[in-house]
Order: sequence, then structure tokens, then C-alpha cells
Amino acid sequence: MFADTIFETQALFTGIGNDAAPGSLAVKGDRIVYAGPNEGVRPFRGPHTTVRDFGSSMIVAGFHDSHLHVFHSALYSSPLALNYLGTSEADYVEHLAPLAAARPHGSWILAQGWREYRWDPPIMPSKRSLDAAFPDRPVALYSGDAHTLWVNSAALAALGVTTESKPPQGGSYDRDSDGNLTGIIREAAAMELMPRIVSSFSDEEMRSAYRGFMETLLENGITSVCDLSLMAHPGLDFVRDDIYAALEARGELAVRVHVFPTLTFDMSRLEAMQRRFSGPYLKAPGFKQFFDGVSSQHTAYLAEPYANARFEGDRGRPTIEPETMRELVLAAAQAGHAVRIHTIGDEAIHLALDIFEEAQREYGLPAHGQNCLEHLENLQPADIARLSALNVLAAVQPPHITLDPGGPERDLGPERTRWMWPFATFLDEGVKMAFGTDSPVVDVNSMDVLYAAVTRQDPHTHMPRGGWLPEERIPLADAIRAYTLGSAHAAGRAHELGTLEAGKLADFCVLDRNLLALPDDEIQSTQVIATYVGGTLKYER
Repeated sequence: MFADTIFETQALFTGIGNDAAPGSLAVKGDRIVYAGPNEGVRPFRGPHTTVRDFGSSMIVAGFHDSHLHVFHSALYSSPLALNYLGTSEADYVEHLAPLAAARPHGSWILAQGWREYRWDPPIMPSKRSLDAAFPDRPVALYSGDAHTLWVNSAALAALGVTTESKPPQGGSYDRDSDGNLTGIIREAAAMELMPRIVSSFSDEEMRSAYRGFMETLLENGITSVCDLSLMAHPGLDFVRDDIYAALEARGELAVRVHVFPTLTFDMSRLEAMQRRFSGPYLKAPGFKQFFDGVSSQHTAYLAEPYANARFEGDRGRPTIEPETMRELVLAAAQAGHAVRIHTIGDEAIHLALDIFEEAQREYGLPAHGQNCLEHLENLQPADIARLSALNVLAAVQPPHITLDPGGPERDLGPERTRWMWPFATFLDEGVKMAFGTDSPVVDVNSMDVLYAAVTRQDPHTHMPRGGWLPEERIPLADAIRAYTLGSAHAAGRAHELGTLEAGKLADFCVLDRNLLALPDDEIQSTQVIATYVGGTLKYER
């Protein structure tokens, strides 16, 4: 069998071992037929085989973002909205002016990315500042952790939210001391309102935003993603199968997409997707559900109260009753479906593992896909071994480690902080990891993901010196595997993605230097010079 193309390099990282060595990759159609030392590729070189020599550049399997939210990532990286952290409440409001001027008169002003704990002063904003700047125009600003909305009075009126409104279970409307709405809407309440806020965008606007976002993925060497439900409620989860179907029909899906809609007792939506999305680019491997919130807002569910408890017994709460979660997961397991559960607090993680353990005992492992826990920011130490024993994958996002400097110590205290994002311990205990970004929470910058994993330093400030909990740093080869093979496991496709081996799909990227030969401080300066999906060049710098 002669290859269509042979790619040569002095630094081939197949993902099987820990080194990059001189080698060749032979591709026929959309599959790899050979990956290994140069001398072994000779039988695949035919009279019409094209040979491309990448010299000292590194060839590695395409990166795979195991956890992101494509609708919001595409929206907030497009001209339709703004992605901004800000330095203060006043600074944030001021930065909305250009977007407001560019959008049609009277339309919603949308932005994402604010984090009040990163501001000076670090205080929660309110509708007052937005009302002063935009008295007659609805404004909705999504927090950087994607769990809180900051809106103005015009937005509250447009959404029909009043002082008499009752939030859905697992959500809240913040009020001041007089009982008036402050404009801060949390968790399930924010999730419930977001679809109405973004419904003003046309299908073509959103398809264009998706195409632009896929270009960004390819520029970062990302060839596959897992698009996870962002909402706990069915029909509101932003897994836009309609957009994907339209892009696929037009041949415009540039990366492989794996969708995970919200887990409900009615499984027909996922099962319909699985029948419809059966090609190599678009699949529906399983479900997603939420079990808690985030630590910085005290909505992550803990076994013991927060170190800086705001009231007696302040330990967060589950966003869905544990018994309901148990029934949902068991029903999915009986049907053979994999489930991925948002769990940040240690008690949410512990209870989710109890549920997965019962599901495995009753029904075995999923027939397809992979059971995962998402985020796992702090754990009860004994639960680390349980992750491995139960074959539950840890889907984690390295750049999250330093999003809130000093926050873990403030919220959890030193004893629990020790068990936050324990990547090295995961490796030691045999826990499978899958790396991602949770975009738009952080950007889909592949080199930032790897840098954060191996240094445990912030990709932007490069702090703290030596890394936060440096004993949990991991080698770069393991970080690459978590970002390729680990994420392929999360998508249920490790048999055809994640490493460069004969028989697997020819998804790979070419880096301008050998990452494994670099000091840590040069990781982020590495550039993707080419990205191939199914053996086809999709991006070239």
C-alpha cells in the first residue's frame, strides 16, 4: 500500500513513548498507515507519493480540547460581543462603549469575562453602573467562570424579572438590604435566561461565528473538541446540533466535534443525534450534567464549610438533588450511555463517584463513550484512587489553576488547598486525565494549556515563581498525552484519535520547534505552522 503523502521530521512524537525522535508519518486517505523511524517508511513510498520534509519542526497528534462551550466561545470571540476581564466595575462599563456603537440601535449589549475578585476593588458589581451608562438598552454581561450574569434594569425588564420573581432551583437573584434586585443573577437562574438573551442573533451570524472559531482552533493545532452542555436544563444547553448539521451539510466542519447534551430522563435527543451524527467529523458520545457551581462564589458543594464562610454551614449546595442525579445516571448507564458531570467541590466529587460506582456495579461501563468528572478542583484524598479504580476520567483545565490568585487559600484553607488540581498525583495513581480550557472561561491557546500544566504558573503573569503547589507539576510528554490521547478517551474515540499510530485518523499538527527539547519558559513562544485533519491541510501559518 503506497501512501498518498509522507511527512518527515527530526522530531516525531507519536505519543507512545516520552521522546520525540527522527521519523516519518505516512498517510493514505484520511488514515495513518505508518508512524515511526524513517527506515520503516520505505515500503510506503510509491511513484506518486508526495513527500514533505518538516526538518527540525515537531509533528504531534492534533490537540483535543476535552471541555469547551462552542456557542459561547464562538459568540464572544466574534464581532457580535466582547470578551474582557476588566480592572474594575467602572473600567468594564467604559469598555462596552465601542461594542454598543457598533451594534444595531436598541440591540442587546453582550460581553463575557468579568471576574470581580480580580478587580481593584474586588467587589461585586451592580446594575447601577450599567443603568447610568445604558438607561434604555439591555445589557447582559456573563462572568468569566460562566456561572453569573450582571445585567441592567433594561435587561431585567426585557426578561420579565421583577422583585416578585422566584428563581429556579439551584439559582438566585441577588438583592440588596432593602430587597431590591442588584442585577446579579447566579447559577441556574442565569442559565435559564441566557437562551432568551442570545436569541436575537440570526442563524447565519452564528454559523459565521462558528466558522471563525474553528479557524482559531486550527491555528492552535486543535483538531478535535468536546462541546459540552452549558446549562443544566434541557433545551437550554447551547449544544447547537442545528448549527453543526448545517455546517456539516455544507462541508464547513473544519474540526471534529463531539457533542454532549444535557442529561435528562428522556434520552431521545442524544439518541437521535447518535443516529444522525455518525460520520467521522460529528458525533454524540454521551451526556453532561451539573452537580454544583464554583468555589469563588461559594456555590461549589463541599463536605465541610468554606474557610471564609459567609454564614453558618456555608458549604455550597448541589445544583440538582443527589437522588435525582443518581436516578439520571443509573438510567443512562442502563441504556449504555456515558455521562460527564460538572463537579468542583469535594463533596460533589465524592457523591458523583458513589453514583458511578453503583452504576458500574449494576450495569458495567458505558457501551460507548467514557464516564468523566469535569473540573475536580478540590478532592477528598481517598477519592483519587477511586477515580482510577472506577475508570472515571478527570477532565481538567490547567489554566484554571491560577485564575484566582490566593482564592483557594481564602475559600478553602491550606489543608484542602493541597488537593487542588493534583495532576502529578493523578499520574501516580493511574487516573486518566483529559485537558481542555472550558472556553470561553479561558482562551483556546494550546501552548498556554501545556505551559500551565508543567509549570503551574499563570500563562499571562508567569506567577507564582516556582509554580503553585509545584509538587503537582507534570512532565511535558504527559501533558501532551493528556491533551491528545486523554481527551480522545473523553470523547470515546481513543481507538482512532490521540496518538500517531497506523490505522488511526491522520489528525496532527506541526510545531516550529521540538517542545520536548525546550526550557519551560519557551513553551509559549512555540508556534503551530501547520494543522492536518484526516490528512488534509486545514491551516498553514
